[in-house]
Amino acid sequence: MIKTFTVLLAYQCLGELIAYAANLPIPGAVIGMVLLLASLSLSPGFSSAIESDALALLKFLPLLFVPPGVGIMVFAGRVAHDLLPIAVSVVVCTALTIAVTALVGQGLCALWRPSAAPLKTPFASPLHADEKTAPAAVDIAKVDTP
Repeated sequence: MIKTFTVLLAYQCLGELIAYAANLPIPGAVIGMVLLLASLSLSPGFSSAIESDALALLKFLPLLFVPPGVGIMVFAGRVAHDLLPIAVSVVVCTALTIAVTALVGQGLCALWRPSAAPLKTPFASPLHADEKTAPAAVDIAKVDTP
């Protein structure tokens, strides 16, 4: 756990150093996450070494929401005074985030070649590969139930 936490902090510090040295407008934590993602993508052994500890750290993620909640309670008067601008900015930023995420997802899907075989998902077409006939219905009497 300490090794994984050290790795995560090292990448954050490296990102902060790069952001400070290059005078970038991007937060150092974001640069550190991109560097960590690149390292995890390039080295599968590295990802397996920190995966279990990183998943254990994710259990404590809700604790990060406590300080903002306390801040909102302490400054409730100021928040109430500026409620309309806060609400508008939250709604607009959420809509923009959804739109940008959708556009980035479409762009990334366009970069990858479609696979030769169709995906087997519960939302797949009810038709066979020839797209003219439907598969035979399952005989309920033949299905074993526990």
